[in-house]
Amino acid sequence: MKTLLLQIFTWWNGQTLGTRFWTWRKGEKVGTDQFGNIYYRTRGGAKDPALGHERRWVIYNGEADASMIPPGWHGWMHHRVAMPPSQEDYAAKEWELPHQGNPTGTADAYRPAGSILAQGQPAGTRGEYEPWRP
Repeated sequence: MKTLLLQIFTWWNGQTLGTRFWTWRKGEKVGTDQFGNIYYRTRGGAKDPALGHERRWVIYNGEADASMIPPGWHGWMHHRVAMPPSQEDYAAKEWELPHQGNPTGTADAYRPAGSILAQGQPAGTRGEYEPWRP
């Protein structure tokens, strides 16, 4: 019951009822990534007349966060490559780090020295700042 209510009233938490119906009616599963996101395209690769190419979409595992799409799937979603990573021998380059989502707004976000959110004492001035006095 909770899942049904979430699908009716929230768009940021997985998929809505409209997306579920569209996916069931027109979608074809292409693959899944390491985060559990499921990727779809129009059934049979049919081109959408309004777009001029096939539609591609993702059903996020949990909260809808576009930064949680790995690089290989990002290229496929934006029509930069024709073959999805699930249908080819996609391997990350040796210089590529494992994908991480955008940490903004979380405890893992970057906090520079002097930020009021940084750990420890704020950085003091080193004498280069002189306040203006009229």
